[in-house]
Amino acid sequence: MSETFSIADRFRGFLPIVVDVETGGFNCKTDALLEIAAVLIEWQEDGTIAPGETLRYHVKPFKGANLEPASLAINGIDPDHPLRLAVDEKEALQNLFRQVRQAVREASCSRAILVGHNSAFDLGFVNAATQRSAIKRNPFHPFSSFDTATLCGVAYGQTVLARAVAAAGFEWDTELAHSAAYDAEVTADIFCDVVNRFKPIFQSV
Repeated sequence: MSETFSIADRFRGFLPIVVDVETGGFNCKTDALLEIAAVLIEWQEDGTIAPGETLRYHVKPFKGANLEPASLAINGIDPDHPLRLAVDEKEALQNLFRQVRQAVREASCSRAILVGHNSAFDLGFVNAATQRSAIKRNPFHPFSSFDTATLCGVAYGQTVLARAVAAAGFEWDTELAHSAAYDAEVTADIFCDVVNRFKPIFQSV
């Protein structure tokens, strides 16, 4: 392996950032974004990748946001709980984006690319919240993403996150599931495990 090979080379200039959102429903245009977490991915000396720092924010529902009782029952979030310490959508995204842009610069990458389990869902909520907040500098690619549901189907023969985690030999905590930070961290473990199993063709020649 070349000593100059880097994470920028591995992903064509993109820096993978694992993201998970917890929401008040499935419609990114109408339903509230309630939590967002991101795990930075770091390059190791042996040419593998590993999860790095976890960034997390509790988010206040935007004005007029829909909150589906069924979704709140699954994620266990009480949007009005006084100890949530939630911030406005715009503040959460601005802080998160600032940290992601710094990671992109430090990795000598050109842009971040979102990694998620069923990533179109998470990317849809990030993009919709960015538009609502009138934020112009979104560090993530606007439509491309890495979907770990697909990657897990290829690597482990499982597409459900809990089953893929078990197949990969990691532990799954049902009590912590559906927290944005926990789901992002186990998704990061899975993503790194899959990537580390595969060597790029151009690196092999």
